[in-house]
Amino acid sequence: MTPAENYFFNSSLGLQLSAEQVSREIINFMNERPDYEYKITLGTDSEKDQNNNADFVTAIVVHRVGNGGRYFWRRIDGPEKYHTLRNRITQEVLISLEIAKNFLQTFKNADPPKFDFEIHVDVGENGATKTLIQELVGMIRANNFEVRTKPDSYAASKVADRHV
Repeated sequence: MTPAENYFFNSSLGLQLSAEQVSREIINFMNERPDYEYKITLGTDSEKDQNNNADFVTAIVVHRVGNGGRYFWRRIDGPEKYHTLRNRITQEVLISLEIAKNFLQTFKNADPPKFDFEIHVDVGENGATKTLIQELVGMIRANNFEVRTKPDSYAASKVADRHV
């Protein structure tokens, strides 16, 4: 897989932006109203086709708590075939971790206002993914990130899902 920093993100306005441009857009959005609390969330969702290939969509969401937000997304083709749900969901988490690390490095170099950051995973207590929760949450926490699962994982289960 190509490094995450080489991918372009799409804005809700249809523009293609580099990770650095996304960082600047988010900082500008936050600086418009510095008196608000901000939460930045990142999540990946995927969809498998009949040939066991998968498209992965990652969303970065900046939420101005109590007053709207913006999001950016990108799509990549999976690097291999995914024969099991576990392999595909694990790949979603690995992609999220890679992008989160690259994004936060770029973002923090730009001296942003205060914000909270979370990784959202498209797994929940109901359905086929419930047996994966502990393992995937552990992977994310081991990388020092806060994590949310369904029903609170809107970056993955709502925003990224919209573009799969």
